[in-house]
Amino acid sequence: MMSSHFQEAATPQRILTVDDDPVIRNLIRLKFELAGYEVWTAASGNEGLNLIRERGLPHLAIVDLEMPGMTGFEFCRAVQSFSDLPIIILTATGTEDVVVEGIEQYAEDYVTKPFSPRELLARTQRVLRRIGDFKYTLAAEIKIDKRLSIDFANQRARVDDENVELTPTESKLLYLLMRNAGHTVATEFILRRLWPQQDVFEDALRVHIRHVRQKIEVDPGSPIYLLTERGIGYRFVSR
Repeated sequence: MMSSHFQEAATPQRILTVDDDPVIRNLIRLKFELAGYEVWTAASGNEGLNLIRERGLPHLAIVDLEMPGMTGFEFCRAVQSFSDLPIIILTATGTEDVVVEGIEQYAEDYVTKPFSPRELLARTQRVLRRIGDFKYTLAAEIKIDKRLSIDFANQRARVDDENVELTPTESKLLYLLMRNAGHTVATEFILRRLWPQQDVFEDALRVHIRHVRQKIEVDPGSPIYLLTERGIGYRFVSR
């Protein structure tokens, strides 16, 4: 029987819009709600991060680059330090350097302003189809079973009623594996998503895998959550 902690078919996917322009926020909210999505809106990067801390991660974020205070890139950098949240960037400049930086470091896609809400919706749906749905119900604290839950925004696990701190890399690694719970995630894919701008070898990943197991497993030598599929990758076991 499927765990009650998994997404139910009728549960709408969550979209977070971070933009200081209220007209754009409302335009996106109306278009996406009509398409069946749950939409959160934030007027700044800090407000967006606070929403994530309070409610958990969305399935995708649409982020304006040019905002007062925390810029769009700074927001992307902050949220992707502990997760692999899919992001679509909104930019009014459209210059090649900005687009290249966004795509290489943070975003799955970009849309230039002014934009068509219909096109933005289509691009969002394409990204979500490619990335896949998060397997567990996204919440501020994601319950795996009676002894384990994960809080990505605050980078910690709750193990046997005790809080265990996770590093940003450990949190992001767990996010990647839990998003694909029950399926093996290829080593090369994990390396690219964890360290997109670095040449990091599998030995470094093995170290992080070992550290995560030491923090969440009953017996790290005989893991029940985070399994190795030799020669392929790693799999988070659906509980």
